[in-house]
Order: sequence, then C-alpha cells, then structure tokens
Amino acid sequence: MSRYSFRKTVACALFFAAFVVAVPAHAGGKPKKVPTDLRADYLARLHEQYMPPPEARTVGSLWSAANTLGDLSSDYKARNVNDLIVVQVSVQTSAAQSGNVNSQRQFNTASGITGLVGNVATGAVNPLFNANSATTLKGQGATSSNTTFSTSLTGQIIAVLANGNMVIEAQRQIAMNNQHEDLIIRGIVRPGDISSANTVASSSISNLEIEMKGKGIISDSVRPPNVITRAILWLFGF
Repeated sequence: MSRYSFRKTVACALFFAAFVVAVPAHAGGKPKKVPTDLRADYLARLHEQYMPPPEARTVGSLWSAANTLGDLSSDYKARNVNDLIVVQVSVQTSAAQSGNVNSQRQFNTASGITGLVGNVATGAVNPLFNANSATTLKGQGATSSNTTFSTSLTGQIIAVLANGNMVIEAQRQIAMNNQHEDLIIRGIVRPGDISSANTVASSSISNLEIEMKGKGIISDSVRPPNVITRAILWLFGF
C-alpha cells in the first residue's frame, strides 16, 4: 500500500469515527445546569460561610427593619431583595517576575618530579601533569502578565445575609452581528460600601465572580481545532 493510500484510508476512518461520536457528550451524563441551578448553588456556598445570629424581636413593636422608609436618616439605596444596584467593574491585574543566575568556577592543577635516580634531566619529565578547567554559567529570565477589564452594569439583590450584607447578581447579554456574549457578576456587598448614587465598585465586592463567555463568528474563529481536524492536518501535511 502506498503512502497516499494509507493516508486516505486513515482519513476515511477518522471521518467515520467523527460521525459515530457525534452524539452530545452530556446525553448519558449529568444534565447541564440552568442559570437557576447555578444561582442556587452560589447562594448555598455563601450561606455555609455564615452562622445566623439569634433573632432579636420586640413584642408589640410596629417598627420593622424591612420597611423602605423605616430608617429616615439613610438615603434611598438598595437594601432589600430585588432592589437594583449599579456595579462598576474595574479589574486590572499585573504580575512580573525576573531572575538572574551568574556562577563561575575555575580549577587548576599541576604535578611534577623534582628528582630522579641517575643522571636524568628533570625537564624531560616535568611537568608530569598539568590540567586546567573553567566553568561559567549565566542565565536570565523574565515573565509578565497583564489583565484589564472595565465595564458598568446594573444588577439586583438576590439575597440578604443574616449580618446585613447583600448578595448581588448582574447579568448582561449582547447579541450583535452573529455574535452573542454573556456577562455575569456575583458577589457580596456591605451596605456601607454603596454610594449615595446607588453604585458600588468591584473592589468593594467580596467573593467576586466574573464570568464572560461568547458564542458566534468571533469565538469560532479563535477556537482551536478539534482532535479530528488536527489529525487530518497532520496526515495530509497542511
């Protein structure tokens, strides 16, 4: 069998295997979680980190902490479940590392004979042994990484913890020119970190989770080829 025939046979076998395994990967496994399940899991993880304090109730009192106008000294800001809040995201990380290695070693040795029996010139045998060795090592390396992400979007309070901190979630979906992008932000906000304009900075959000994913022509163009495609390219030498 010629080399071309062998490659053609292997390519046909790979195409047949691709059609056979075309069944979705999650068909026989666990079902894919919907956004509601992801939010429930996120809230469950957060509630495990906090111990609820004992409830303090005043018998016969008409005042309730959940009233919007119950606290006349505070501004009208997000404080209850389903209240809207503006999240100003500004994430910038940079890391740099460098290292230098410089070492040197030198070795010299010599041996000779100062005297011999009889009338023999010592210059004929000296030096008996003379060796030199030198080793030098010098290395240098540097790495750097930078990440910048900035945006602003409006979310809502999805839960209020026992200590008064609020769990927020913000979502944004953009569909344009056959490209779909989803942005999800979750975290914990203290009431005191919310400004008078009902905004909060991402640097003041605890347990911050930012997820941005896209699907469309841009994502497909930068996605690496699958195993079958890479194998075919290797066989035919493209």
